Amino acid sequence: MSEGTQRKTGADPTAATGPADADPTAATCPADADTQAARPAKRVRADAQRSTDALLTAAAEVFAASGVDAPVRQITAKAGVGAGTLYRHFPQRADLVAAVFRHEVDACADAAPALMAAYAPVDALARWLQRFAGFIATKRGLSSALHSGDPAFDSLPGYFQQRFVPVLSALLDTAASAGHIRSDLDLDPEDLLRAVANLTLPAAEDDNAPAQQMVTLLVDGLRYGARTPGPA
Repeated sequence: MSEGTQRKTGADPTAATGPADADPTAATCPADADTQAARPAKRVRADAQRSTDALLTAAAEVFAASGVDAPVRQITAKAGVGAGTLYRHFPQRADLVAAVFRHEVDACADAAPALMAAYAPVDALARWLQRFAGFIATKRGLSSALHSGDPAFDSLPGYFQQRFVPVLSALLDTAASAGHIRSDLDLDPEDLLRAVANLTLPAAEDDNAPAQQMVTLLVDGLRYGARTPGPA
């Protein structure tokens, strides 16, 4: 083989494979960039959720104390956010009222599993009915808004039933299976929810004691004649 040929064929063997030996992180850079971009987006979403939660909690307290027509500045001051944040999440007051109602319904309904885990079946039932009565009592100030005919509120009665009926059904079934309440009654959870709601009507909004007493009597009636009435 001539020296010239040797020089040609003796070229750096890495030249042909150079691209394959390039920095292996280069191909993943776009993905890393996407990941890095996603992190601020997640932080923004988390911050937005915190703002929403703060607004809903503050609005619920302000509505309970001052009614749904309370000035926006009371809500934003309690939530620690600006008016622009409120209007960005809830462009209309009706949007905020509806969101508060759903938020409070969720909190009441979601309390049931923890009560069932922590207390005897009849006690869990009694405690949840007391919480429901309190929920209704504090929402009486929203009644006029909810029945105003505003389309923003159209789905709320259905949401109320969707969340509360299954919860109360589970509480009743568990208590009946344990023998803590009468099992010979064909109780419709909707009827019981309505009965408890009606028991709260005579009470003043700042005094829930009479409603609590009525709910206690109602539960006592469910326990009367039960196989094993459960804890006193």
